Amino acid sequence: MTAQVAVIGGAGYIGSHTAMALESAGYELAVFDNLSTGHADFLRFGSHVVGDLHDPQALDAFFAARKIKTVMHFAACIDVGESVRDPAKYYRNNIANVVNLLDACHTYEVEQIIFSSTCATYGTPTVLPLTEDHPQYPVNPYGRTKLAVEWMLRDYAEAYGLNICSLRYFNAAGAAPHPLNPGIGERHSPETHLIPLALKAAGNPEKSLHLFGTDYDTRDGTCIRDYIHVCDLAEAHLLAMRYLESGGRRTAFNLGNGQGYSVREVLDCAQKVTGLPIRVIEAARRPGDPAVLVGDASRAAVELGWHPAYADLESIIQSAWDWELSESQRKSQGE
Repeated sequence: MTAQVAVIGGAGYIGSHTAMALESAGYELAVFDNLSTGHADFLRFGSHVVGDLHDPQALDAFFAARKIKTVMHFAACIDVGESVRDPAKYYRNNIANVVNLLDACHTYEVEQIIFSSTCATYGTPTVLPLTEDHPQYPVNPYGRTKLAVEWMLRDYAEAYGLNICSLRYFNAAGAAPHPLNPGIGERHSPETHLIPLALKAAGNPEKSLHLFGTDYDTRDGTCIRDYIHVCDLAEAHLLAMRYLESGGRRTAFNLGNGQGYSVREVLDCAQKVTGLPIRVIEAARRPGDPAVLVGDASRAAVELGWHPAYADLESIIQSAWDWELSESQRKSQGE
């Protein structure tokens, strides 16, 4: 039986792009997803099973039918605001369900686990750009659940000999290069991320974008964030897998471009790419939003050999716009 890569949450945004990258690189893979936030039309790479992490029997059947060497975990709840309103959902899915997954990995002798983590584990920065050694004091349930899993992984690695790697993303954006027919891209419901919200509002007089906070101590008064293309994130997972296979033992890597863009700069770039106006409503700050979040990914460059192919904001937004246009066409055709 040929060893496979299991992509847990492979029908979602980052998981589906990683599944595509794995298949393109010649790996055999199997996707496990409950389709609660993922999409059935993204299940086009490798084999797939519709199942839920809260069901140990479903996990047992999934692993028993395959020889899984590597697990990549993407099946987390990710909305910061929702995590504050409904922390039970986040602790149940992002922590309790991961215990089921790790137990299955231990039972079926999985060799390595690559975890989709986040810069939210750092909390409010004290030094910028953020390095992996920055103290981790998350300020919301989402970040706390991700940090808890990082610690769980370390404990399982120490006790059971698993090779682990946590990849701490900054702001994922963009979509697979156009034309991939049918395409995959960022499709959340509800959508909470800046770039897709801006593109959905472009040229639409019935939609507007809320700009939360214009009085931050930044170059134009709006928050600054580090945007990284989803295909670059997918590539990082392949490199992390090869790194572990070659004996690497580092537990965490930042994934970002190392360059921050303000909300206003993102909106200006979105208007440039689309050629359409975006109606903006200025609003008060959201609680807990740091003024600046920019990462230092030099460790990933040196140890993984990871270098983002989409290093500028315009190319990221252009790929997202191509996806939005293809989505609009799909919806108009009733697909």
